Amino acid sequence: MAEQRPQPVVIDPAGTDIHGEGDRLRALGPAARIELPGGIQAWGVTGHALLKELLTDDRISKNPRDHWPEWQRPEIRGSWLQSWIGVTNMFTAYGPDHRRLRKLIAPAFTARRTDAMVPRVTQIVGDLLDGLAARPAGEVVDLRESFNHPLPMQVICELFGYPEGAPRGELARVVSEIMDTTATPEQATATQAAVAELLGSLVATKRAQPADDLTSLLVAARDDEGQGMTERELLDTLLLVMGAGHETTVDLLGNAVFALLTHPEQLKLVRDGAVSWHDVIEETLRWTPSIASLPLRFAVQDVALPHGEVIRKGEALLPMYAAAGRDPEQHGPAAATFDVQRASQDHLAFGHGVHHCIGAPLARLEARTALPALFERFPDMRLAVPAEELQPAGGFIAGGLASLPVRLTA
Repeated sequence: MAEQRPQPVVIDPAGTDIHGEGDRLRALGPAARIELPGGIQAWGVTGHALLKELLTDDRISKNPRDHWPEWQRPEIRGSWLQSWIGVTNMFTAYGPDHRRLRKLIAPAFTARRTDAMVPRVTQIVGDLLDGLAARPAGEVVDLRESFNHPLPMQVICELFGYPEGAPRGELARVVSEIMDTTATPEQATATQAAVAELLGSLVATKRAQPADDLTSLLVAARDDEGQGMTERELLDTLLLVMGAGHETTVDLLGNAVFALLTHPEQLKLVRDGAVSWHDVIEETLRWTPSIASLPLRFAVQDVALPHGEVIRKGEALLPMYAAAGRDPEQHGPAAATFDVQRASQDHLAFGHGVHHCIGAPLARLEARTALPALFERFPDMRLAVPAEELQPAGGFIAGGLASLPVRLTA
């Protein structure tokens, strides 16, 4: 007799209520069957403990070419998933391929290189704050557009040697479009073409004129056998690091500011020195991670779940970091509360295991530089609209806000 499975829960492609959706799915167990845009079926993993376990399970792969039969269907390959699992870099690599690619890029993200960015990050923050201070008193300012967005964009472009006169706004646009889970096949294809053109031009420039930047380092990188990345791997790796290094930091900054402005008692604890900015950053990452869900992973063989069901070989999984961050089984009955004094801020916002985000130290550096400087410069900053009027960034992948209107001064 055929196995009877419950109907999958259809995920809202617009991401209008990510945390409410996470709560409803978590009530079905630590993993539940879901349906993603395009009729794609998967397991949504919402439980912290189960997600942490699966992120390090060798029976789970990120390589759709070898481990997801659905990827052979043209309508799937041409969908919004193109820019997520249709790439060839360490994001979708499995086993030895992943180790090879991560080893090639690791020298670009040493602690020494990250620490060397401190003076420049501090300068960029100062310049942006000077620009905000020059605005008319009481003017409504979209902090996402004027501070949260330009800071990581400037940092990542300088880090990778993206030319000053190049269309950085175009780069920001295509990175943002990749996050759009409502994109049509035509839009997804156009985004891929724009990415190839922008990053291909950058690689060509660095081959002709190498410099002391991370693009030049990746172009020249060689493994133990003297082999470098293929052209496709190189372009997709640049896309991965630039996208992850920009959009996620934008939302980390925005989510932290929103959390503190809507929890004044928590902000007072920080200002009084009762807690650190590190506590603010880690609690923000737990409470509202920049990446709410990250498609996709795939079962290499059958995986039995704690509640009795089985993820069958070849089925897809969606790690749901926003839901796991508010799992009461991990964080207690007040898991949905923003609490900078939380005893345990254990979270999975940067992933876990071999795919843990290699740029996490840089994101934390930018946040711990920007946030205290912003609140010190504008101690009377407040939201310019009721909190409930703010809109999510859109899609079920990004965990940030579309805009963050504030008044910097009283």
